[in-house]
Amino acid sequence: MIDLSGKNAVITGGARGIGRAIGLRLAAQGADVGFSYRGNAEAAQATVADIEALGRTAIAVQADVVKPESAKELIDTALDQLGAIDILVNNAGITRDDLIMRMKPEDWNDVIDTNLSGAFWTIKAATRPMMKARGGRIINITSVSGQAGQIGQTNYSSAKAGLIGLTKATARELGSRNITSNAVAPGFVLTDLTGDLPEELLEEAKARTPLGRFTSLEDVSAAVAFLASDEAAFITGQVLAVDGGLVMM
Repeated sequence: MIDLSGKNAVITGGARGIGRAIGLRLAAQGADVGFSYRGNAEAAQATVADIEALGRTAIAVQADVVKPESAKELIDTALDQLGAIDILVNNAGITRDDLIMRMKPEDWNDVIDTNLSGAFWTIKAATRPMMKARGGRIINITSVSGQAGQIGQTNYSSAKAGLIGLTKATARELGSRNITSNAVAPGFVLTDLTGDLPEELLEEAKARTPLGRFTSLEDVSAAVAFLASDEAAFITGQVLAVDGGLVMM
């Protein structure tokens, strides 16, 4: 069993959905958890309570990682209250789907800023303390949309593809300090983020998936826990697809 005892994790967008599931999984395997949330304080406090019920420390920080200063505040708060950051999971993301010809500039910019730039600012803020500690695990939540592209998701697909490039460049840049950087690419997960997708698109995705079902929150959180663990110490710069075979690279 993966043992994360004595480790501290920071997750962006950790109050709900995939981020919440990751926080609970890492806590169940021994880690203390800090996470950011954008605006839903009630959901954030519920997640804190559920992590504490597992016997772990939990802190929730209201932060919009689109802003470099907010990303730094998240990392600084985690360092102050947890003492160190061993694991960073960049999960915060939004969708603003539309066809290219109808996409508004703000819908393009918001998705790129949140899903890609937000991850960069958080990695930047965590780099110095991880380098000082001579170790760390960075795990970015990308998507099959970033690997294969999706109609009506040029902004989201571009941001998630960019996140793969960020993952690999970070792995090369920080590897000499024993810091690994990997990505997890889920298939379609039924969360608030995918709630607006057309039913026919979801059914088509399920039909095209060799294992015949959607990706579960448990599937994603298990992959993250593995990449955060000592068992994955020699894995870096990789994209782990957790999609039931939907996209095969």
